[in-house]
Amino acid sequence: MKKLLSLSAVSLLVAMTTLSGSTLSGSQDRDVNEGVRDRFVGAWRLAWLEEEGADGRVHRADCTGMLVYTRDGHMSVQVMYRNPQAGTNAAPVQYAQGGYEASFGTYEIGERANNFTYHVEGALVRTLIGKDLTRVYEFSGKQLIVKSSDRNEHWRVAWEHY
Repeated sequence: MKKLLSLSAVSLLVAMTTLSGSTLSGSQDRDVNEGVRDRFVGAWRLAWLEEEGADGRVHRADCTGMLVYTRDGHMSVQVMYRNPQAGTNAAPVQYAQGGYEASFGTYEIGERANNFTYHVEGALVRTLIGKDLTRVYEFSGKQLIVKSSDRNEHWRVAWEHY
């Protein structure tokens, strides 16, 4: 009987250790994800935007913009090209109309892949509504640098916190 009780106690201890370890690991993953999300949250101003021109070469666009991430997973972006003809390049997906880009939706961070997926709920360019746009990100100094994960899109944008 003592041996059975001792075996039960050891089994319980092993189970508790395993559960607390997985709970700790889960909370650590959650803490890391919250840490990355915290770096996104807030209002950002456009520092620069590079895009492919009609000549096929990448150049800096003359534009201004704002990007907002909320803690609860919402985001919105607006970019205004100072030259209304700009922003109408022949990219596979057109994001701007009349020199202006505006959209909003939700986002999910895939921190292991250094990407996030933007679920577009509303946009000036209506064909974007309902799309899931995956973006690659990196933090460089005070900047958040974002680019498309689509190999056919040749643009990069840098944002700085206000």
